[in-house]
Amino acid sequence: MLRIENLTKIYGEHKAVDDLSLHIAPGEIYGFIGHNGAGKTTTLKSVAGILRFDAGEILIIKADPVGCKREMAYIPDNPDMYEFLSGIKYLNFVADIYGMGKAEREERITEYADMFEITKDLAQPVSAYSHGMKQKLAIISALMHKPKLLLMDEPFVGLDPIAAHQLKGIMRELCDEGGAIFFSTHVLEVAEKLCDKVAIIKGGKLLKSGPMEQVKGDASLENVFLELEEENV
Repeated sequence: MLRIENLTKIYGEHKAVDDLSLHIAPGEIYGFIGHNGAGKTTTLKSVAGILRFDAGEILIIKADPVGCKREMAYIPDNPDMYEFLSGIKYLNFVADIYGMGKAEREERITEYADMFEITKDLAQPVSAYSHGMKQKLAIISALMHKPKLLLMDEPFVGLDPIAAHQLKGIMRELCDEGGAIFFSTHVLEVAEKLCDKVAIIKGGKLLKSGPMEQVKGDASLENVFLELEEENV
């Protein structure tokens, strides 16, 4: 589904990502853990095609770049939207990009807007939305076309407990249907319960990766993360 091989991204003399290799298979929720500035966002943006990288390969679903983008979605940590549009116009704009038909988009918008409790707000301009509402709108826009690969950067930030619970259920359902998810998070308790596999990164370098139970062993993910951070000062 997604194979990252020896990915390297350099800013000036700083290696933001240093020879990173990961493989996310169909059916997997893969967590990406690290402190601020560890290289998580740079990696996700490189996979999404937003950033050019300096070395390595990123192989996604199929060789055709446009075909890949039709079957994937990316939710950034701070969604930038056309704030002059209303919520419903923004979602229809995204649906147009993916070539979704009228019946399909209406069904998906209704389903997810009701689920995330923003149906009554869709007529309002995005500029009037709180951060949490913008996050919900970004999530809905990413889910509408049923992506096979979902990339998310800190998706739970700003979500209320009910919305976070709904998102976790959707993530599991997407992977049960053969999709894959690669997402970063600082909420280690969520990652430990939700993820099939996890990768821990620091200073652009991969410290540890693999199945969740293998990575954390008899400890908690939080303890393993803190120990690795201390060992690699």
